[in-house]
Amino acid sequence: MKSDISIVILAAGKGSRMKSPKAKVLHTISGKEMLYHIIKESKKISDDISVVVAHQKEAVVAKMQSYFDDIHFVTQDAENFPGTGGAMKNVAPKNDKVLVLNGDMPLITAESLGGFFTLESDIIMSIFDLENPDGYGRVILDENRVIKIVEQKDATPSELKTTTVNAGIYAFKKSVLEKYIPLLSNANAQNEYYLTDVISMAREDGLKVSALLVDEEHFKGINSKLDLARAEEIMQERIKSAWMNAGVIMQLPQTIYIEEGVTFEGESIVENGCRITGNTLIASSHIKAHSVIEDSIVKDSDVGPLAHLRPASHIEGTHIGNFVEVKKSSLKGVKAGHLSYLGDAIIDEGTNIGAGTITCNYDGVKKYQTIIGKNVFVGSDTQLVAPVTIEDDVMIAAGTTVTSGKVEKGSLAISRTKLKTITDYYYRFFGKK
Repeated sequence: MKSDISIVILAAGKGSRMKSPKAKVLHTISGKEMLYHIIKESKKISDDISVVVAHQKEAVVAKMQSYFDDIHFVTQDAENFPGTGGAMKNVAPKNDKVLVLNGDMPLITAESLGGFFTLESDIIMSIFDLENPDGYGRVILDENRVIKIVEQKDATPSELKTTTVNAGIYAFKKSVLEKYIPLLSNANAQNEYYLTDVISMAREDGLKVSALLVDEEHFKGINSKLDLARAEEIMQERIKSAWMNAGVIMQLPQTIYIEEGVTFEGESIVENGCRITGNTLIASSHIKAHSVIEDSIVKDSDVGPLAHLRPASHIEGTHIGNFVEVKKSSLKGVKAGHLSYLGDAIIDEGTNIGAGTITCNYDGVKKYQTIIGKNVFVGSDTQLVAPVTIEDDVMIAAGTTVTSGKVEKGSLAISRTKLKTITDYYYRFFGKK
C-alpha cells in the first residue's frame, strides 16, 4: 500500500445514457457494483480514499458502506457546481499526490494504475488512441507533454479529427488542485466546471503536464448497457482465467458465469453452462452442466446436471442429481438423485432422498424446518410436511405424506390407500374389446 497517495473517485453523475432509474455506479458487473470494483482496487494502493457522490447519494453510500468501513464520502453541490471540477471542490486529500478516478471505470486494476507512480510531474493524465474517438475529450500533445485538452462538445472541427483522447484518470500534486480548483469557470457549452481546465491553467503557468499512454481495456468507461455487457465479458474472462490458473478445471469456460465473490478450494470441475453467484465456496467438488449455485457452500460433492442450489445451502460429501433444488438446507453425506425440492432442511449422512421428494416448508405465512437423521431411506414421491423430524434409521415408503411432528427411530412410515382394480373397466369405458 502506498500511504503517500490519496485517491478521489468521482461517482456523482446521473449516467443518463444508461437509461435506468438506478445510479450509474450501482450497475453491476460480475455480481458487484461498478463502484465496488474501483474501491476494491484503490484500497490496494491507498489508505486515503474519498468518493464524491450526489445523484442517489444515500443509495450509493449505503451500498458501499455495506462492503467498506473506511471510505470518506464527499457530497458534491451539483446544482451550483456541476461537472468534474465542481466535484473536487469539497475534497480534502491527506497526501501530496492525488489520483483522481472515475466511478464508471470498473475494469481498472491496481497494476494498471502503476504508471501514475513512476512519472514525476505536476500533473499526469491518461490517454489512449482510438480509431473512433466519438464521445471522448481530445488531447493535443507535443511529444509526451500535454498542450491542450478540449471536451468534444467544445472542440473545433480540426480538433475533432484528433484520435488521441482523454482516458479520464489523472494524478495531481495536491498543491496544484488547491491553487486551481477555486479558479475554475463554467464558461463553456455545458456550463460546467471541468477538471481538465486545471490542466490548461497549469500549462499556461509553465507547470509540467505529462501524458501517460494506457490501454483501453482497463480504462474503458461505461456509458450504456452495451458498454456494461462488454465490460462484463472482460471481467468474466479475468475471473475465470484466474481460477483456472489456480487449478480449477472449466469445460467450455466461455459458457460459464462466475461472480466476483465466488471462491474455489482444491481441484474442482465446473462443466459448461453453469452459473455460480454470490459468496459461494466450491471445494474439491464437481459442478455438472447447466447447474445454478447461489450463495452456498459445496464441499467434496457433485452437483447436477441441471441442479439448483439456492442461497444458504451447505452441501458436504453429498450427491445432488439432476432437477434437484435445495434452499437454505444442510446436507451431509446425502444422496438426492433427481427431481426433488429440499427447503429449510437438515439432512444427515447415509440418507437417501427418493425422486419426487418434497419438503413442504411453507404454509402461506411461515416457513418451517424439516430435520432428517442418519441412514434414512425416503421413498419416491414423498411429501414431508414441516415442521417434522425424521429420526435415524427410518424408512419412508414411496408415496407417503408425513404430517406428524416426529417419526421415531427404526420405524417405517407409510400412508397409502389400498389398491383397487376393476376388471375390464378399460373396455367398458371405451366401448370396445
